[in-house]
This record gives sequence, C-alpha cells and structure tokens, in this order.
Amino acid sequence: MTSLEKIGRGPVAAATSGNRLAHELTETLKLAVPMALTQLGQIAMMTTDLALIGRLGDEAVAAAALAHTVFFVSFTFGMGLMSAVAPLAAQAFGARNPRLVRRSLRVGLWAGLLISLPMMAFPLYGEQILVMLGQAPATARLAQQYLFGLAWGITPALWFLAIRSFMGAVNRPEPGLWITLAAIPANAVLVYLLIHGELGLPRLELFGAGLGSTIIDFGMLLAALWIAYGRRPFRKYHVLGHVWRIDWTLLRQLIVIGAPISIAFLLEYGLFAAAALLMGLIGTTALAAHQIALQIAAILFMVPFGIGMAATVRVGHAVGRGDAPAVKRAGFVATGLGIVFMAAMTLAVILGRFAVARFFFGEAAASAGEAVDLTATLLMVGATFFVADGIQAVAAGALRGLNDTRVPLVFAAISYWVIGFTAAYGLAFRAGFGAVGVWIGLSCGTAVYAILLVLRFRRLASHPEFATSAPAWR
Repeated sequence: MTSLEKIGRGPVAAATSGNRLAHELTETLKLAVPMALTQLGQIAMMTTDLALIGRLGDEAVAAAALAHTVFFVSFTFGMGLMSAVAPLAAQAFGARNPRLVRRSLRVGLWAGLLISLPMMAFPLYGEQILVMLGQAPATARLAQQYLFGLAWGITPALWFLAIRSFMGAVNRPEPGLWITLAAIPANAVLVYLLIHGELGLPRLELFGAGLGSTIIDFGMLLAALWIAYGRRPFRKYHVLGHVWRIDWTLLRQLIVIGAPISIAFLLEYGLFAAAALLMGLIGTTALAAHQIALQIAAILFMVPFGIGMAATVRVGHAVGRGDAPAVKRAGFVATGLGIVFMAAMTLAVILGRFAVARFFFGEAAASAGEAVDLTATLLMVGATFFVADGIQAVAAGALRGLNDTRVPLVFAAISYWVIGFTAAYGLAFRAGFGAVGVWIGLSCGTAVYAILLVLRFRRLASHPEFATSAPAWR
C-alpha cells in the first residue's frame, strides 16, 4: 500500500467508525427511550396507589409499605427470569430465526406461569411472615388485606414483562409504553373506586387497592397479547402458535440465564432493606432521610435500567449475527449514554438537594429542619452512588445480551454484601459516621460492582470467541 493510499484510507476509516457509533447511539436511543419511560410509568402507578392509600390514614400507608416489601421479594425473583426472554429473543432476531424468537417468548410465558404459582404463597401468607419479623399484628393484618388483592396479579404482571421483552427484542418496544401510559389513569380511577366504594362498587379499602392493581395487570396483559398476536410487525411471529408445548431445552436455558439475574436482584434489594434497618437503629430522622434519598435514587435508576434493557437487545442482536465488533460497540455506547444521563441528573439533584428534601416533607419541612438537612447531605453523598448505580444497570444489561449472568451474580454477592454492607455497618457504627456512613458504604459497594461489570464486559467483548458464542442453539 502506498503512502498516498494510507493517507486516503485514514479519514475514510475514521468516518466509517464515526458513522457506526452514531448509528449505534441512534438505535440504542430508539429502544432505550420507550423502555425507560415504561419503567417510569410503573413507578408512577405505584406512587398513585400509595397516594390514594394515604387517604385512609398513616396506619394504612405503613401497612402498604410492609405489603410492598413482602410482595416485591417474591416478584423480584420472577422478574429476573422474565429478563432472560430479552437476550434469547434478541439473539434469535439477530440470527434471523423467527421460529426461535417465538420459542423464546413461549418459554418465558411457561416460566412465568410455573414460577408464579409458588410465588403466590409468599404474599398470601404475608401476615404470618410480618409477625414473625416482629411487626405489629394490627399493621400486619392490614398489610395482608392489601396482599390478598395484589397476589393474583403476579402471573399477568410476569407475562406482560415477557411480552415486553419480546417486543423490545424485535425493535418495537413502543406498545409496552402506550399500554403503560393508558394504564396509569385507569389504575388511579379503579383503585380509587374500589378503595372508597364509589359508583355502586363495594368499599374494599386496602383490599380494593390491591384488587384494582391486579385487574389493571390483567388488562395490560390482554392488550399486550392482542398487539403481539394480531398487529404488525408482531403477528408474523405467531406468538401463540403451539403455546401449549413446553420447550424443555430452551426453558432450562432461560432458567440458567434468568435465575442468577433473580438472585442478583434479591441481593441488591436485600442490601437496601438492610440499610433501612441500619437507619432504623440510628434513629427516626435518619430513616426518614434515607427513604427520601432512596426514592430519588429509585426514580433516577429507571432510566439507566431502561438503557440496560436496550443494551441487552443491541448486544443480543450482534451476538446473533456473529458480529464481535458490534457487540463491543453496543455495550460501550449504552454505558456511555448511561454515564452522561446519570451525571447530568446527579448534578441537578446536588444543586437542588434542599428543594427536593423540602418538597418531600411538604408542610412539615419547617419543623423538620434536621431531617431536611440530613436528606440533603445524603443526596450529596449519594452523588457517586447515583452514577455507579446507573453504570452497573447498563453494564449488567450488556452482559445479559451475552447470556453472562452467573459471574455477575458472584460480583453482586461480593460487592453488595462483603464490601457494601460491611462498609455501611462499620462506617455507621464503628467509625461513628451514622447515616452518612451507611450511604458511603452503599456507594462503595455499588461502585465496585459497576467497575467489575464493566471490566467483565470489556474482557468478553474483546475476545470474538466469547462475544459470538452466547446463543443457546450454537
């Protein structure tokens, strides 16, 4: 090759690389925006429920909070299994294998049904569980009323997640968003009517709140099934074809991928539950400030979680095509997008931390100066936590696109519990930092987890034999 040819190829190669990155960013955003908005819609429905329950009094709110804790311990496990539908379907889509796309959704539906039956036992015995954990019997009894309404919505909620994963895997996540947006006001109206017994309906209070959410879950599922079965571009996959057959081989693969995701979710959820218990030992002010700061973190987390879902799909497509460079590009573009968003949001939270704290305390802010100040301090300390939490969500999603979930599970156990909980406890009680120490511990554990996941993805994506060997059918 002559020097002139080399000079000529340099800008062309750079332009081609730049075009590929721009294309990857565009495609990731097309997936991530509706996925993230759908997650925020789910948060909006939960917030609406709590606001309506609040009209029943403080005791009802406390019971609902306990009920949600019991419910989500069980639901989180199923959610991890449903997350495995996305990489399986995305890899099949990338390999242009529509039959396997359908099989991936079908095993997700079967897994959702099979796992939801034992999962229902947990919320249906919520009162006994809460009493065993030392909660007041009266509050536990109220929580059980709510759980009796919520428990029956586990299967439709899991199936809706599976269908959403299928839709995202074929590059059409928008219907999940439209269904969720329609469900928000419908849920608010129905829950209100059932709580208070309006328009001739019985007054069911907390049971009505749970029952209303379950009815909406069934409605969302029926809407998703109708779109997936009869509307373009989904109907060509014949998603209900041979639905009665259980594909045991692919089901085992889904469990192998999904079970570690579920356990990792539980480890993360358990750490934050343990952090709340530590805050309770410190004092009421610390617990209140922690809950507000954690709620801000949960809202912010929904966007990188959506980006992580998009990363799963984009990496899965590249794996299905056997395109190793695209695997690496998809993962790191998504990670960069997550970093940019979380850095911007973290800066906004830091600048407005006192306003955020006063907003949550409302009219009581004037008399809760200590709690407002502590909340603002935790939001400042949480700056590194917010960014690290966003990075780990995206990096974990990218690794799921490679079907790599078992090593990240080990990382979660080490990062969250060996490092995170140990640091939180030690800094709070041994070093005397109190509530701030708990959040420093959370930040340390999450940062370690994020770094390990990014390094893991970099290692796998840099070796073509790893990056293109994930599909179960190979």
